Amino acid sequence: MLTKSLGITSDNVTYDLEDSVTPTAKPQARTALHEHLANISSRPSTIRELAVRINAVETPFALDDLTALAKLPQLDAIIIPKVNSASDLTFVTDALRHLAPERHSSSSPTNPIKLIALIESARAITDLSSICAASPYLSGLVFAAEDFALDMSLTRTPSLSEFLYARSAIATAARAASLPSTIDLVCTSYKGEEALARLEEECLGGKAMGFNGKQCIHPSQVEMVQRLFAPGEKEVEWAVRIVIADEKAAKAGRGAWTLDGSMIDAPVVGKAKAIVAKAEGCGMGVEKLMNKWKDQEPE
Repeated sequence: MLTKSLGITSDNVTYDLEDSVTPTAKPQARTALHEHLANISSRPSTIRELAVRINAVETPFALDDLTALAKLPQLDAIIIPKVNSASDLTFVTDALRHLAPERHSSSSPTNPIKLIALIESARAITDLSSICAASPYLSGLVFAAEDFALDMSLTRTPSLSEFLYARSAIATAARAASLPSTIDLVCTSYKGEEALARLEEECLGGKAMGFNGKQCIHPSQVEMVQRLFAPGEKEVEWAVRIVIADEKAAKAGRGAWTLDGSMIDAPVVGKAKAIVAKAEGCGMGVEKLMNKWKDQEPE
């Protein structure tokens, strides 16, 4: 299974040492994962990030997980479950600086391991601002809906309306802290046409709320999630045109200009640049569009 995972095309592949492993099996699982990662000569080009979900900081297993894995150059990110306060991230940050100082020097870190916090409780939702500011290595927030429902004594429904406040709070806090990753709840259905329809609905809803990705529990979900969270072709072309015209307007010293009869201001340009950057990350042929519209002039 570990070897098979390297054949997936995905932004992130996360290996789980927490809920998927019983307490008595954790030492064996930790050793097996260490060997698997250590034997990877280079990350497959189809995977942008290799991550491990360690055990919660409040358990006796977290430090052992970090000690076993922190020195591995193949490890790109650590998923920290049950982050309830800033202190959870502070603990992991201090541990990484001690265990792998070459990657986590406080003065000039070199390719540090990114931290991704799982938000799973009411306490975490009310403390998001301090959580987002807790570590310079924090790269994103992930909403863990099932544990949140347990904490709040909620029943998950198809509408997901019971999670509206929590999801909005997470997406807003991540954006306010300029975190690159804001990952929405997992779709627990993955078999059959009905499951795909549910996944599509959840993706579109999450994207509309400000999330830029979604957790997948099965490889069959990956293609749809990538497609729906990627910018649309027309959206990318619009953004490319804005970026090109803005560069020419700036060189000409023009602070105000229009395109297709619409006034373009700084927020619009910022949005266009973000779309272009995301399209580049998705491999959507941005260079070809740049060449197509290179002669366009602002109005």
